Amino acid sequence: MNTLATTGARVGVDVGGTFTDFVLFDPIQQQYFFHKQPSTPDDPAHAVRDGLLALLHKSDLPASAIAFLLHGTTLGLNAIIQRRGARIALVVSRGFRDVLEIGRARLPSSFDFHADREPPFLPRQRVLEIPARFTPQGEWSSRPTAEDIATLATQIQALEVSAVALMTINGYANPQAEAELAQQIGEQLLDIPVLSAAQLWPEIREYERTLVAGLNAYIQPLMQRYFSRLAALLQQEAISAQLLITASNGGVLPLESARQRPVDTLLSGPASGVSAAAQLVKRAGGGGFLSFDMGGTSSDMSLSLDGDVARVTRTDIGGLPLILPVVGVSAIGAGGGSVVHVDDYGILKVGPESAGAEPGPVAYARGGDRPTLTDCYLVSGIVPADTFLGGTMPLDVARARTALTNLAIRLGFSDEDAAQQAASGALAVATTQMATELNKVLAQQGASPDVLTLVPFGGAGPTHANLLADEAGISRILVPLRPGTFCAQGAVTADIRHDFVRSLRVTVSDDTQAPILAALAALRDRAQAWFVQQGAAFSTRVTLGVEADMRYTGQAYELTVSLGEPDSVNVAALLAAFTQRHRQHYGFVNADGEVALTTLRLSLTAWLPVLPDERATLVTADTAPTTRRFYFRQRWHDAAIWQRNALREGDALKGPAIVEQEDTTTLILPGWQGSVDMQGNLLIVKRPMGDQA
Repeated sequence: MNTLATTGARVGVDVGGTFTDFVLFDPIQQQYFFHKQPSTPDDPAHAVRDGLLALLHKSDLPASAIAFLLHGTTLGLNAIIQRRGARIALVVSRGFRDVLEIGRARLPSSFDFHADREPPFLPRQRVLEIPARFTPQGEWSSRPTAEDIATLATQIQALEVSAVALMTINGYANPQAEAELAQQIGEQLLDIPVLSAAQLWPEIREYERTLVAGLNAYIQPLMQRYFSRLAALLQQEAISAQLLITASNGGVLPLESARQRPVDTLLSGPASGVSAAAQLVKRAGGGGFLSFDMGGTSSDMSLSLDGDVARVTRTDIGGLPLILPVVGVSAIGAGGGSVVHVDDYGILKVGPESAGAEPGPVAYARGGDRPTLTDCYLVSGIVPADTFLGGTMPLDVARARTALTNLAIRLGFSDEDAAQQAASGALAVATTQMATELNKVLAQQGASPDVLTLVPFGGAGPTHANLLADEAGISRILVPLRPGTFCAQGAVTADIRHDFVRSLRVTVSDDTQAPILAALAALRDRAQAWFVQQGAAFSTRVTLGVEADMRYTGQAYELTVSLGEPDSVNVAALLAAFTQRHRQHYGFVNADGEVALTTLRLSLTAWLPVLPDERATLVTADTAPTTRRFYFRQRWHDAAIWQRNALREGDALKGPAIVEQEDTTTLILPGWQGSVDMQGNLLIVKRPMGDQA
């Protein structure tokens, strides 16, 4: 049996739109190593291979030293957003051919009857029907004959698809029977896989269940090709590490599980960053936090009111509702590569288009001619030109200035600071957009920004964090020691996690305790079987957690209630937890209301060996800062320039200041102050009103 040996190195990888990030922990040296590699969008595995080789060179380790590779990617997510997945077919119960077209009969905008819907990932022409459905109790109400299955197989073969998804009405009540039907269809299709929606995720609501199966089939060929391509490249370099894939729920999955269920990995990169942020805040004293991940393409945020990773059971992926448990992440704005432009009405805009890794910002000198937020940071004097990425990727400030000057002319600026004025305006626009989206999320949760800690990461997160905090009313920022590779760090410290679900639809009472506990026991059996098959090779320590979706009878939607370990679940615990959650969410409870339980979920966590915290490695050079001018709010400021690896515990940095390091640049605004904690993290707080000078 293979286990995570203490002698094997562990590597975390996060593939982003602009950069691919790496973190390696070597247990022999008890040391971390970091690397950023420009992404290769046309062949993402190429950047992973090259980055690993560079990381091995930095750490002076042989390829055989890497025992485990924990890998996060948004490849599947991008395929859904860009509608570039596989050509697939969908098979549904007779009469439900329009399940994807109808959806939940909601407009993209409640007040715009002409709003365009997102293009479907699956056209109606490739949706087929079969006379198969179940009763709510899981009995066949219409069972297809062998002739029905043969006719369907002929129709599927004529469509020339690479995968098929199957959804039957009430299939969640008998997932085994639906899976057997999928197998019967697949036996007549030779090499075309048929995926059962109820087997993938047996939860009530046919539209959402159809999406889980459809999206899984849509991205599975792409993801399997990528995993095979990556494995081949690693084998060429004699890297025999076992692959674990980061999942949307904040954990990691064995490779085979991710190959069969790539839909579980859609938010893998952002989720890893949130997990790392939760660990960081707990080490720093705990409390609620806002993670702020700003990379090259977009900015994502996750709100935690109690300091734990906030997970949700419903989210939106490319305009489509997904009912899988995922870390709660909201897109709130632009990234460092977002294009700055002037629209037809002469209004300054930022995004949504991104320059990506190729051609990238104008300053990359790779052929890009449209300025981005990175060019704005550079021209404003915030980001250094010569030491970007530790000096391995010098930036062309003259090109960036020319591009922004041309933009400034369209905005009516013509003096010597025209480029800086345009850059300052673009940063203000981006910040306002982010703060607006952030305030929506805070309002939905009833949270106040002044009691939360902002945790910025990603290549541009610390650069923009103080701008966002100042605009949104956040008074405390905690910048990790290695923000630019933080998602990869979250991956390398993640544990294996897998979720299981069972829909019931019962009233919670003493009379229904037996079927509720029986359903929970069935979930435990499924989790145990999965662990023996998939997870036991990596861990021997396992914990289980239970959640339930509950509502008052007559309500349309449920609240998700956490219940702890399975052994603590009973009717009294269910009612008490629901009452507390309902009062917290809605502000009242119905003492006489009948409580319905619709869904049980069980999460399995297989714990991996805990890695030690990274400590700051100090240089012996003089820590005295230099000075550089930067442009902010339409005027120049003199900022103290600090080197991150020269800062020591207790050092105080009075804004305006700029902290430079290999993977990012941190801006401290006038009126704010930074200090270094014992782990090397940078805490930035707003100075009292009497000390704003």
